[in-house]
Amino acid sequence: MLLIKNIGAIVGVRDHADCPLRGEVMNHLPELHDAWLMTDGDRIHSFGKMSECPERADEEIDARGGWLFPAFCDSHTHLVFAGNREKEFVDKINGLSYAEIAARGGGILNSADRLHGYTEQQLFEEAAPRLDAIIASGTGAVELKSGYGLTLEDELKMLRVIARIKEEYPLAVRSTFLGAHAVGRAYEGRQEEYVDYVCREMIPAVAAERLADYVDVFCEQGFFTVEQTDRIFNHAERYGITPRLHANQLHCSGGVQVGVKHGAASVDHLENIGQTEIDILATSDTIATVLPGASFFLNMCHAPARELIKAGAAVAIASDYNPGSSPSGDMRFMSSLGCIQLRITPEQSLNASTLNGAAAMGLAESYGSITPGKTASFFLTRPLPSAAYLLYSYTEPLITKVFLQGRNFL
Repeated sequence: MLLIKNIGAIVGVRDHADCPLRGEVMNHLPELHDAWLMTDGDRIHSFGKMSECPERADEEIDARGGWLFPAFCDSHTHLVFAGNREKEFVDKINGLSYAEIAARGGGILNSADRLHGYTEQQLFEEAAPRLDAIIASGTGAVELKSGYGLTLEDELKMLRVIARIKEEYPLAVRSTFLGAHAVGRAYEGRQEEYVDYVCREMIPAVAAERLADYVDVFCEQGFFTVEQTDRIFNHAERYGITPRLHANQLHCSGGVQVGVKHGAASVDHLENIGQTEIDILATSDTIATVLPGASFFLNMCHAPARELIKAGAAVAIASDYNPGSSPSGDMRFMSSLGCIQLRITPEQSLNASTLNGAAAMGLAESYGSITPGKTASFFLTRPLPSAAYLLYSYTEPLITKVFLQGRNFL
């Protein structure tokens, strides 16, 4: 057993948690000060006040007053991709919109063109430093999407790389098939035929290899309609694949409604929603995942996270790590943006990026809080004046150790 002692405070301490967190409960982030924590293999065994600290353990670490937080749970990423798109970064600075770049053959199709020439090994090797970086910044659970293939062969290539990451990394990984991210170049001008291709060829092949925990669609003007999204979800459900959805990023697209209709685990983005969508999410089991990194990078409007929380929706924060609109998987920074850009409190933001993020991936029984029996994935910091300081001083190098599944990786 490993004993960590002299912890300034353990943040996110819960004997158990009704999950996901909603409404007023989002304001509560329990802390235990002057504490110790013990792990047993890959599990959290126990914790308590230093006045009751066990005298012996197989291994000891002195936290020296540093704080301990549950690992971040990032429920929306496109971390497996080929190359980068810094030229589009300059295009945005020069005034081109996300939609204009996509219409000119950039954006998602640009990434798909590059990925086509990559082997699985090359994709895995490019993903490795990104994975190392998110681990170093405190992430312990992550969702990884396909969606830069847009052909059966290339979508399977991406999903096989994700399957390898599941096997070789200490992260909890959830895989998502996103063949309906954009219409592949071979189907330009034949969108309905591409949807048929996704439904009749891609989904059965993905299911046959058991490569996807979820299916996703970019339900947006210029990409996929509500009706097409409905078709894709209907086909995926026949194979037992749970939906999740890109919804209402650029327009009020109807994505929230179709996602909730199909019992989506999560609807993500939500920059363009009104009171109707807020009320729907407040009364549904679907988690509202906001992606402040994308709206920050694109200099677009932000999701109404405060209003969603006030209405009683279950809100999660994720990074949307991708090469075009959110080239960062740093969940501490995303949580800071939750406060700075979305105007939610540090307690709400940390709950959204840990326990509710875990819930959005179906991982809340094992991740997202410091609870006996849960996976020992957490990080230690230098001594802090408060939990809020972690998000307030967002570029200061505060994280000193990262434990994933009971092992120290930093």
